[in-house]
Amino acid sequence: AYLKIDHIDKSFERGGTKTEVLKDVSLTIDKGEFVSIIGHSGCGKSTLLNLIAGLTRVTAGAVLLENVEVNAPGPERAVVFQNHSLLPWLTVYENVNLAVSKVFAGRKTKAEKHEWVMRNLDLVQMGHAKDKRPAEISGGMKQRVGIARALAMEPKILLLDEVMAGLNPAEIDQAVALVRKLSASGLTIVIVEHVMRAIMAVARHIVVLDHGQKIA
Repeated sequence: AYLKIDHIDKSFERGGTKTEVLKDVSLTIDKGEFVSIIGHSGCGKSTLLNLIAGLTRVTAGAVLLENVEVNAPGPERAVVFQNHSLLPWLTVYENVNLAVSKVFAGRKTKAEKHEWVMRNLDLVQMGHAKDKRPAEISGGMKQRVGIARALAMEPKILLLDEVMAGLNPAEIDQAVALVRKLSASGLTIVIVEHVMRAIMAVARHIVVLDHGQKIA
């Protein structure tokens, strides 16, 4: 498998109390597959996404990407969160360029980095807003910039965590169209999302979690 979730457990301890969030979850994802993780609030969806991203360490088991264990964040697993995480004092262009400059330091010239930033902004139809700051654009536009920043890192896997939450119907339609386009390009995508019509429109593989266990 391209991405393998191998019998993972995840628990947290606070004040002497242990909370088990995920229990013996196994999953395989092929290259180019679009996978949606669904379930009730608190079932462990976002925790599983964070484990794939390397933002959280597993308690037991392993996450393997191309047979290499994931135990830390890396640009090959780009994450877009619900809050988009754009730096408010930077422009749209500068937010994407920050990631590009870090990932491609010493590998691309300044001109090549500029061309790559603009190519990814144009891909999500945000090139026209490159000089605006996050406070000057809508929620849906912020999410598209977040996706452009993630794509600009040339990830092997794109991880989307509730990116459509809080968007209006028109913005959701735009987000669905963009995600469908990315999926059609062959990019491996894992999404956690509550907007069911969005999931059903694009997901090829749906994983259901219930109280920390995979039931489908």
